[in-house]
Amino acid sequence: MPQDRQTLRRHLRQARRALSAEQQRRASQQLAHRLNDRPEIQRAQTIALYLANDGEPSLMPLARLLWQQQKTLMLPVMHRDNGREMLFQRFEPDTPMAINRYHIAEPVWAPEQVIAREGIDLMLLPLVGFDHLGNRLGMGAGFYDRYLEGNSPRPLLVGIAHECQRLERLDHQSWDIPLNAVATPEHWLDTREDLRR
Repeated sequence: MPQDRQTLRRHLRQARRALSAEQQRRASQQLAHRLNDRPEIQRAQTIALYLANDGEPSLMPLARLLWQQQKTLMLPVMHRDNGREMLFQRFEPDTPMAINRYHIAEPVWAPEQVIAREGIDLMLLPLVGFDHLGNRLGMGAGFYDRYLEGNSPRPLLVGIAHECQRLERLDHQSWDIPLNAVATPEHWLDTREDLRR
């Protein structure tokens, strides 16, 4: 497996995009049931997630289950005045949506609907690659790392991926923020000591 990050990203993105529409549909249903049954999800009241793009597993089946349980869901939005800043805004079934500059749907900018990081209990993060230690390879823009840096309390961080995105080892960069766990359609992997049973 190639180890420079750009080559890794290209290889892993191709692998997840190669999954058929039926494989993706099954994966999103499996993920919804696996995650909905987890005590970490059950304990959380405010959950940040994402809308799938570029072959990522979809979390919409899970979102529908969580709305039925009266959970508060959040989606990432690009800050209107600072293109390098990502925030999280309330996401409901009738939330008006717009397409951002990365061609990803996000809630229409409404600052009064933004929730501070300290108010998020659990965050489901997209990723390109991961290893058993919770190291995460993202798309390279650094939005999640910037959002999570600093000393204020962080939500529980759970990466979401297909099994084809698992790596034996991923070099850790100084700015990388490790995950607490990774969920795939087939497995839940506790990657930090505080979650290991």
